[in-house]
Amino acid sequence: MELLVVTGMSGAGKSTALAALADIGFYCVDNIPVLLLPQLVDVLAAEEAPRRIAVGIDAREVGHLGAFASVHLQLVQAGHRVEILFLDAPDDVLVRRFAETRRRHPLGELPDAITDERAGLRSLRTRTTATIDTGGLRARELRQMIRDRYSAASVLHLVLTSFGFKTGLPSFADLVFDVRFLANPYDVAELRPRTGLDAEVAAFVLGQTDAAVLLDHLEGLLRFVVPRSVREGRSYLTVALGCTGGQHRSVALTEALAQRLSAGEPLSRPPPQLIIRHRDLPEAAAKETAHA
Repeated sequence: MELLVVTGMSGAGKSTALAALADIGFYCVDNIPVLLLPQLVDVLAAEEAPRRIAVGIDAREVGHLGAFASVHLQLVQAGHRVEILFLDAPDDVLVRRFAETRRRHPLGELPDAITDERAGLRSLRTRTTATIDTGGLRARELRQMIRDRYSAASVLHLVLTSFGFKTGLPSFADLVFDVRFLANPYDVAELRPRTGLDAEVAAFVLGQTDAAVLLDHLEGLLRFVVPRSVREGRSYLTVALGCTGGQHRSVALTEALAQRLSAGEPLSRPPPQLIIRHRDLPEAAAKETAHA
């Protein structure tokens, strides 16, 4: 039986993550007492078609968290696969989210409640197998990340994303490449008035010698890294290319890199699922939603 424990800081997105997991077929239970986990797993494992289970555990279970180590060992010794996903965000982001939603923190007044919660979850976090910092993620992005990561654990999801440095680094990226050294279309008189990416702007970016050399290196690196990531058992690898605004150079290079990786020999066996995103391209969110 596969058991995914979703834990982390209040306000970091546990409810959003559990909803996304339910969408892809997990049997989800929020805030279950730790001591009841073995019974829940036994009941669902007895079904004709055992389901994957996702359970939410947080600091409200402070009285039972001390028993998690023994419960975890019991489940593993029984042959169950247990993964612990910890969702986190910077303290100032958590405070802002509670202020925006006008919700009260389950452990009391801010910011002391956040400090107490981090202390209460410390022992659980030491057993974490995956961590997602949601500080820079929208709810839609977190849902998509959860679906990509857990919908097919046997396949590596290779995500290529463009972004703009002026709006911050993508905290979820595994590899980040700075492409701001390439000439900016805004510096070319006939292209300066344009916004967003079109064929002429893309041709300008990809027509640079440096862009072609960079694509050669990126393709070679990923053809080296991807099969080894699959061998390691990873299910998610995010490669981020960033320019200043995330609307021209990084977008063109991300699309071109995806085309290169899709051509020729597969990157690995089994081939990864290639996902393309443009974080800061205007209307990118609407396009992705329509595609989904």
